[in-house]
Order: sequence, then structure tokens, then C-alpha cells
Amino acid sequence: MLMQDRKAVVFGVVNERSIAYGIAKSLSEQGAKLALGYAAEPIRKRIEPIAASLGADFIFQCNVSSDEEIAAAAGVVQDRWGSVDCLVHSIAYANREDLTGRFIDTSREGFRIALDVSAYSLVALCRAFEPLLSPGASVMTLSYYGAGRVVANYNAMGVAKSALEASVRYLAVDLGKRGVRINAISAGPVKTMAASAIHGFRTILETIENRSPLGRNITLDDIGRCALYLASDLSSGTTGEVIFVDSGYNIMGV
Repeated sequence: MLMQDRKAVVFGVVNERSIAYGIAKSLSEQGAKLALGYAAEPIRKRIEPIAASLGADFIFQCNVSSDEEIAAAAGVVQDRWGSVDCLVHSIAYANREDLTGRFIDTSREGFRIALDVSAYSLVALCRAFEPLLSPGASVMTLSYYGAGRVVANYNAMGVAKSALEASVRYLAVDLGKRGVRINAISAGPVKTMAASAIHGFRTILETIENRSPLGRNITLDDIGRCALYLASDLSSGTTGEVIFVDSGYNIMGV
């Protein structure tokens, strides 16, 4: 198995439709040991049965907007495992009012929240977990087409994803000195809790199906298989990249 006995920490599993769940499932099926981070205590009851179904070693609380909680989470993982072979960042958030209307109307606080949770949290997690990352370890995050193109109502999240992709490139240099790779998956739209907050999401799904080279929307399994590639030795020479998993929609012109 590609991930036999390797240890993967996954942030962002909310339910069985979340992208992080699809990634965790793919890694687990190839032998990875899992630890799942969840944002707040009210989510714990939802995560426990999911963790059990995936055979996760343990779960832990971590609000990625808090450096103290991130440091505590890294301490928990270090005590339980000592080292980490794969770190998955599948976290994004923007206020609902900043995902509709005109981008120019984004509030200062709304902009800060989107950038902090969706982009800076990757930097903070990498800094806290860096001492735990084993040589050859892989870090990955989730982006979207709206990072490089204007997507209606994506607004502040599009700017946050653009910052996230730039962060991947800069982090690739810092982490590469220790042989650690970091990449982003730019996933096409899937029906997740986060996606439901975007006005007009149904139209986006229809557009992908009608205009992408593969003529279909992607699945969690599609994303999970790409994540498995990035987490395993199959991608040993790949870092600082944004890999599209969107049925090829990103290559299409007018």
C-alpha cells in the first residue's frame, strides 16, 4: 500500500461530504494512520463517528485562528505520534455576506477573516508542525479556480485562495530545505457544506458539466486519488504546484 504505516493529520473533516473526508478516506484505504483536527467542541459529536468509520487513531480540537490552539494541537500530535508524514489543510471560511453582491463592498473585517482562516492558517500550521514533519513528508491544501479567475459571488474567498496559492509557493522554499513538499489541489465544485454558501452554485455545477473536456463534475474520489498521489512517494519530485482536479475546465477559453 502507498501509505502503509504513514501518519496523516487531516484538518477540515466536517461530514462525509466534505473534501477533507474524501482525502482522509483515500489515505486510510492505502494504509495511512489518521488523526483528525476539528474546530470547536460542538463539532466533536459529529466527528467521532466519522473518525471511527475511518479507523482514525485519535481526534483533537484546534481552532486555526488561534496560535495557542495550533501549538497545543501540535503538542498533542507529537505526544501521540512523535512525527507526521502528511499534513492536510482543507479549511476555508468567509462571512456569508461577503460571498454575494460586489467584491468592492467587502468589509475590512470580512476580508481579514477570509484571509486569516483560509490562507494564513496554512502558514501557521506549517510553522507549528514543521518540527514534526519527517523527511519526505507532504503538506497539501485545497484551492479553487476562483483564485486566478473572477467567479461570480466568490469575492473575498477568491482573493483568499489566491493568497493561499502564493503561500504554497513561498512555503515550498522554506519546507524544501528539509525535504518536505507542499502542493495545492485546485478542486472543481463538489456539493459540500462550504459550497452551499456560494450563491449560484447550481449554475457553476451545470457549467462544468456542459463545458469541461470530460463533460462531468468531479467526485470526492477524484480529489482523494490526487491527494493520495501528493501524499505518497509517487510525487517525490513535485512541490510548490497547484494541481487542477476539475475535469479539465480550467484549460477552456471562450
